[in-house]
Amino acid sequence: MADPEMTRLRQIIASQPPATEIAQMRIDADERAKAFVLPGDVTVQPVDANGVKAEWTSTPDADASSVILYLHGGGYVICSLQSHRHLVAEVGRAAGTRTLAIDYRLAPEHPFPAAVEDTVAAYRYLLDRGIRPERIALAGDSAGGGLVVGAMLAFREAGLPMPGCGWCISPWVDMEALGASFVDRAEADPTVQKATIEMMAQWYLGGADPRHPHAAPIYGDLRGLPPLLIQVGAVETLLDDSIALARKAGTADVPVELQIWPEMIHIWHIFFPMLSAGRRAIAAGGSFVRNGLRA
Repeated sequence: MADPEMTRLRQIIASQPPATEIAQMRIDADERAKAFVLPGDVTVQPVDANGVKAEWTSTPDADASSVILYLHGGGYVICSLQSHRHLVAEVGRAAGTRTLAIDYRLAPEHPFPAAVEDTVAAYRYLLDRGIRPERIALAGDSAGGGLVVGAMLAFREAGLPMPGCGWCISPWVDMEALGASFVDRAEADPTVQKATIEMMAQWYLGGADPRHPHAAPIYGDLRGLPPLLIQVGAVETLLDDSIALARKAGTADVPVELQIWPEMIHIWHIFFPMLSAGRRAIAAGGSFVRNGLRA
């Protein structure tokens, strides 16, 4: 039986045709988030994280010794602190941590590896503040979900210690959109299509190698990375990205949990105020982070 909340959400998405110009896409992403009011117990504090615009978010029960470094999605081209603030706050609440969300530089103005560089800078900021690496989790959705793993590879190359764990929500990890799900899930997915992924990859890469591990971590050596949770919707065109990432991690002896959620669309978590499956997925991710940061 179809999830009635998802049926309603699909109707809402269908009534909002996507823009095609980058400027309007960015405006629309921030405007849509205004429908989700931030709870009154959430504290938000802007901060400069080693030159990267960012903000701390916390709820009353947040453990000051643990942090989720959150990386928003949007194809490396759109979205912002504003578009994801309600999701970031709820992710932190579920995990019992503070969150540091970063406003990494966007393409095409700032192509690859700008987003990776900004994530490394923000991670150094946390370490410089005395936060133990095993008390830091990386989390992100879509492009941000791929950046979770790509940035970990960059941490390793920079000689930085690994964080405690990583939570990848509907991750984008293949710049070439080679997965079969781009074809067999095309009619079912109301938000992401192959042409969009190819366009955003072109804007993001700016001529860089589409198989560079920091952009497409399925081509990297993942051995030694911390435990990963990968959550993806069953109807997503990006489904095969998650499956490929889980296989790559698992065969590199990285502890990995892959969750494929029936009926769910791309980053369904962001709709948690109106979608109980979104709340359950966030709760599952929060539990994973709590366990991962117990060291």
